Amino acid sequence: PRGDTRLTSCFLSSSFGELGIAIGFLVPPILVPNVEDKDELAHHISIMFYITAGVATLLFVLVVFVFQERPRLPPTQAQAVARSIPPEQYSYIASILRLLRNKPFILLIITYGLNVGCFYAVGTLLNRMIIEHYPGEEVNAGRIGLTIVIAGMVGSLICGVWLDRTKTYKQTTLAVYLMSLVGMIVYAATLDLGHLWVVFITAGSLGFFMTGYLPLGFEFAVELTYPECEGTSSGLLNCSAQVFGIIFTISQGKLIDTYGTLAGNIFLCVFLLIGTVMTGFIKSDLRRQNANRTAKAMVSWLSACLSFLVNIFYFLIFCKTCFINEMVNSLSINLLLP
Repeated sequence: PRGDTRLTSCFLSSSFGELGIAIGFLVPPILVPNVEDKDELAHHISIMFYITAGVATLLFVLVVFVFQERPRLPPTQAQAVARSIPPEQYSYIASILRLLRNKPFILLIITYGLNVGCFYAVGTLLNRMIIEHYPGEEVNAGRIGLTIVIAGMVGSLICGVWLDRTKTYKQTTLAVYLMSLVGMIVYAATLDLGHLWVVFITAGSLGFFMTGYLPLGFEFAVELTYPECEGTSSGLLNCSAQVFGIIFTISQGKLIDTYGTLAGNIFLCVFLLIGTVMTGFIKSDLRRQNANRTAKAMVSWLSACLSFLVNIFYFLIFCKTCFINEMVNSLSINLLLP
């Protein structure tokens, strides 16, 4: 994609992963109804697993036979640098060690893990929280999960367009993080009001910012870690998210069992507050943007030099032509004189 649409394209493509999550919220409550008969329940679960296996097999075949190993041209300058390094000289461990010495990136790893870990916990325990306050609403619990992710897809797209126009990575990340905290507080405060439509609205607002933060964190990480490979930084962010997701899901589940859903949601709000404060301390060292500006300045300078040389070349040709014409005219006059 063109330079002014690259971020929008990345955010749009990441939205399709979130679409899979949305389908995961919507379809299982339909395929597996809440029945007392364990044999019937096992039958419905097996059908769901067979469908999942079929879809996974289809995707595997597409990856093997359709997907390219890599694009013909490197999509980013970091990939161009990585391709110029011989494989025997590239060290994945050395790259990770360099990233772990990058203080702004370490802060981003922690804050990303806190935010996405809270999202994983909410998504995992959503059905349990909804059923506790709204018994018999299993299908609507799935629809609320769908609403969270669909709203997040819209948020991702808007963030991508905004970053394409402004390149304000830290400011946008901090604003989305803060709004995730606000959304979590509102969701926790309105969950037990007894009105399911309110939960749809507050959960959608929460998803708009919390799910929208997922690709935003990846893009900010690429800026902070250039020219390291994007896959390495993204892998570390995912690892942090999985670790915090497991911790938060287990902890919130225990709190819900002991003190109720409000205590569990307050637990997540506390860590979102910590993540918001830590995000404010991340130094906005946009290395990729600086490299792009340097490259553009170099290209502009070379273009100006080339244009200057071309003008000099044409000027010399003009002078030579004028000189030759003058010589021809002088010779013609001399020949015509007696």
